[in-house]
Amino acid sequence: MKTRAIDPELPFRTRLRPRWMPKEMVEPPALDEIIRPRSIEAKYALLLNPFYPKDPHASFGKHVLTPSLALTSIAGATPPDWRVEYWDENLLHGPPPCDPLPQVVGITVHLTFARRAYELAQWYRARGATVILGGLHVLSNPEEAAPHADALAIGEGVQLWPQILSDVTHRRLRREYRVMYENNYRDDPAPRRSLVPSRSFLTTTSLIATRGCHNRCGFCYLSTEGLRMPYRVRDVEQIVTEFAGNGEPYAVFIDNNLGSRPEYLKALCRGLRSIKKIWSAAVTLDVTDNPSLVREMALAGCTGVFIGFESLSDSNLSHARKRAPRTDDYARRVRILHDNGIQVNGSFVLGFDDDHRDVFALTAEWIEANRLECATFHILTPYPGTPLFRQLEGEGRLLHRDWSKYDTSHVVFRPRHLSPEELAHGYGWMYQRLFSHASIWHRRPEDGRSVAPYLAMSYLYKRSNRIWHLLIKHDLVHAAWHPLVEWTRRRHLQFRARLASVDEVGNSAFGVPANVISAGV
Repeated sequence: MKTRAIDPELPFRTRLRPRWMPKEMVEPPALDEIIRPRSIEAKYALLLNPFYPKDPHASFGKHVLTPSLALTSIAGATPPDWRVEYWDENLLHGPPPCDPLPQVVGITVHLTFARRAYELAQWYRARGATVILGGLHVLSNPEEAAPHADALAIGEGVQLWPQILSDVTHRRLRREYRVMYENNYRDDPAPRRSLVPSRSFLTTTSLIATRGCHNRCGFCYLSTEGLRMPYRVRDVEQIVTEFAGNGEPYAVFIDNNLGSRPEYLKALCRGLRSIKKIWSAAVTLDVTDNPSLVREMALAGCTGVFIGFESLSDSNLSHARKRAPRTDDYARRVRILHDNGIQVNGSFVLGFDDDHRDVFALTAEWIEANRLECATFHILTPYPGTPLFRQLEGEGRLLHRDWSKYDTSHVVFRPRHLSPEELAHGYGWMYQRLFSHASIWHRRPEDGRSVAPYLAMSYLYKRSNRIWHLLIKHDLVHAAWHPLVEWTRRRHLQFRARLASVDEVGNSAFGVPANVISAGV
């Protein structure tokens, strides 16, 4: 299909339509300042994921794809004589529980919801609970977080948590606990997924097989000063057992880059083939260096990958210190994934120093020409502690330090070749364009058998925020999506059988072509 060239000025001539946004997706639940719990329950720990405002341009569905593995992993490290509960404010269940009052409240702190985390911490501390703050923002800004907590967990919380609870019990709690991610990863306990309200998520099977990434992009949180996260892997058998035992047909690998070590990914794929389930993961585009590895992924059940293309400019990638294939080879590599039935969710960062007014039209045109099933956009955001933050701070280009706006959907710095207003408008136009009926139809799969599930996925995910709000509020996410996921799994098993009958150069004893089969998830 021939792709129409997009006028570079079209984004700026286009009026952005108002986006529907219910109050519950913007404002956290109110905390009752009058309530005073009757008692504190000893050896009861509450783990909190604070509320954060949602971006009206993007799909609400991405927030309930799978639960936070950080908190369920910490729950897995909780000693057996402690009662532990999990609460995610983003599930719209109201304010977190407080009667009886937990003896310990553990709160994860991310840059964008630090303010809400501190509000929760103050509320619980005022009523007698011991509050522990952890997470990446605590690592990068411990001085800011310290006044809001009884103790800080800096670094790998799974290692620190048992010691913290022991010190609480013996009344010897320190102000700070610190350890980096340098342990033997296979020794970590399995997450306690039983604590998660399964009805609230598309799948509760969030898996992590590796930790770290071979890239250290200047804008990525992995490049935060003081963060040491060497690449570690878990045993293939551990991952297969977790996936097989959770009862879900679909899993999401939340690794930063599942493909950083190709030989490990190949072994993992061969281990996953026998359980006949489907999964998606984040990888870098160099996974296509070896097409046979992509084939192994498909045969193991991979239906989709999240890839940080970041930019279509080689100079932007070089300045960001991202090791990636040349951008003029992106299209060929995407085709390798499509030829193996793997959908591509491409991530693009807008606002690099070599981005001009034409970046929006050029990026949208490329996405449509290469039929990316989904695309995610991010305004370049300088996270504190990263090389990008230090650069923009030194150049006097930061607009403010309101961390709640450092969410990749707001402009928080002065771009080099765009005004802040142009960058914000272009970002909104990208979502409006790529979520439009015309763009969704233009990017449909070439194989006619795959069009219906692709359209179902596209419209349910990208154009149904009113439905998503109701599904989240009434705990219907899993019920609504499970039939489509199971249908996808069964279709993918048929596709795998056809793919297995085709050798690596496309010859089949059964005359079955290696066509792309859209997974629908």
